[in-house]
Amino acid sequence: MSTNNNRIVSVTKQDTEHHYYGTHHHHHHTHDHNHGHHHHHDHDHDDHIHSHHYENDELVELNPYKNGLWLMDNIELTSVGIDIGSAGTQVIFSRLHLRRIGESLTSRYVVTSRESFFRSPVKLTPYLDEKNIDDKQLGIFINEFYEQSGIDPKDIDTGAVILTGEAMRRENSKAIAEVLSDKGGNFVCATAGHNMEALLAAYGSGAAKFSYEEKNKILNIDIGGGTTKLAIIENGKILETAAIYIGGRLLVIDENYKIVRLDPGGRAIAKNVGFSIEIGDLITNEQLEKMTNWMANAVFKVIFNDQTFSETNSFYLTPKLTKLQNIDGIIFSGGVGEYVYEKEDRDFGDLGRLLGKEIRNIVNSNNFPYPVYEAKECIRATVIGASEHSMQVSGNTIFITDFDLLPKNNLQVLRPNYQFTPEIDAKEVSSSIKSHFERFDLIEGEKDVALAFSWIGVPAYERINNFAKGIFDAMSSTIELGKDIIIILDGDIASTLGHILKDEYELNNDVIVIDGIELKDFDFIDIGKVLYPSGTVPVTIKSLLFEM
Repeated sequence: MSTNNNRIVSVTKQDTEHHYYGTHHHHHHTHDHNHGHHHHHDHDHDDHIHSHHYENDELVELNPYKNGLWLMDNIELTSVGIDIGSAGTQVIFSRLHLRRIGESLTSRYVVTSRESFFRSPVKLTPYLDEKNIDDKQLGIFINEFYEQSGIDPKDIDTGAVILTGEAMRRENSKAIAEVLSDKGGNFVCATAGHNMEALLAAYGSGAAKFSYEEKNKILNIDIGGGTTKLAIIENGKILETAAIYIGGRLLVIDENYKIVRLDPGGRAIAKNVGFSIEIGDLITNEQLEKMTNWMANAVFKVIFNDQTFSETNSFYLTPKLTKLQNIDGIIFSGGVGEYVYEKEDRDFGDLGRLLGKEIRNIVNSNNFPYPVYEAKECIRATVIGASEHSMQVSGNTIFITDFDLLPKNNLQVLRPNYQFTPEIDAKEVSSSIKSHFERFDLIEGEKDVALAFSWIGVPAYERINNFAKGIFDAMSSTIELGKDIIIILDGDIASTLGHILKDEYELNNDVIVIDGIELKDFDFIDIGKVLYPSGTVPVTIKSLLFEM
């Protein structure tokens, strides 16, 4: 799409491959027992073939191509993504085909095809009152979507339930995620915080992929119903995220222009332009335009830290952006993004249509300094990545203080941005872990997470000890609360690292260290029970699958 004055630019690119990793190992295991409460279990592994489960084994047997070799190298999954936002609720069903490439059994899986075969209509998220989402009505919507798609909940292999924007603030948000996760399949329930939602939007809109392909620096502005999420992406890497309290559904009116829903942000914006409003009041179209004109200008003034705009700081819901220098272009997403790109012209009784029109006017003006590129997805940006499984993945060695710790389900993976150098600095390791918790809106020690690292270099004692000290220093709350420490590595040092953490740092906590696994941010993992007599530790990786 392009406009008459070419302010909004359309760029079409070939899809890149999706790479995922899976390894299959047999475990010749030995048990190292320490006398006392904890006993360490260390396993060494050789290659072993695990069979994949398919619903209709008869069809597999009848098809000469779908024999044992085919099943080893191919995974077919049905996936669902459920997104409940401030304004809209939607569901996407996808089929994924993963194929293992390479001659050895330890090789990566590549997503060779991804087909979104059903996209539900976007329904307005129902509220009982200002504080509570109507979970019963939501359940009705979701059931309708399943019926329309022809998919039975038991046929779902994997999926994601994501609560975003104002929806995640509501008092019953976690209960809703749990209710929806029971609708079928092996769901990842992730209640997205502001920073995580900004990350999701940047991938789902195609901004990260565009930045990677064009080798440029892009600002993704995702304007939803309750908030605006911001992400700065350079060469495909997300440098920084933030959120501001401006959205298209902070005020809702009925057909008579009577205000039927009003968030505190909507009330504050009206006050900023010179009038006060409450639920039940009548409002004019002129007043709505006054509000949305102010909001559209505020978006850019807040983002670019316009010092003449006194409310700049007060609208930030997160720390401010600091890496805005040398932006090469902007991509819009979210529900309001549909109006910016003129993909939608319906009015839903809120501020969205007028806000999108005002933003479009600003970016089309001659003095707007940035090119605006078209988004791959707008309103579906946060849900477009359904989940993906890598099945039966295990490492070369494992260290587990007690096998009764397993299974572990739905562990969120955090992959700190630590680059291993010949000299490992414990303080830098600790700092990278702490900052990654903040990026994902997580409080260290509040829940079990799996820390993932890509080990590089020789497994010398001094290096591993410094690495262990960095983990020990960063996980102080986890240690104090007696929670498990779970480390996943792609290098072969699990046994040594586990012993150092447990014995030399005299931890009373249980410790799980597994290696030989490649993980990334947005993965969730299940670690299964050890299987005898093989000693296999099955690990299932469930990833939000983005267009990247």
